[in-house]
Amino acid sequence: MMWKMIRNKILGVKFRRQYNIGGYITDFYCHELKLIIEIDGSVHNIEEIKRNDLKREYILKNLGYTILRYSNDDVVVNPSFIIANLKKIIDTLQTRETPHL
Repeated sequence: MMWKMIRNKILGVKFRRQYNIGGYITDFYCHELKLIIEIDGSVHNIEEIKRNDLKREYILKNLGYTILRYSNDDVVVNPSFIIANLKKIIDTLQTRETPHL
């Protein structure tokens, strides 16, 4: 469902699915903005998985990536919230990336 919301530059930027960054497979990735989107199912509530997610997030953030996490439930139940949030984040990142004259 998430792929349908972001594919084909619907939000103005290109996303890739299942993209490898530093040995980590990201759910969705926008190279232009160094933006990673992760969709978490209930398995991400398990303590070991949470620890792994935090370690991975720490490494990727230190490499300059922005990481957004959404639950599977949010994607299914409230896609309009996800789209609005993504548009806001993309706009912020594009503004940050644009050199000011």
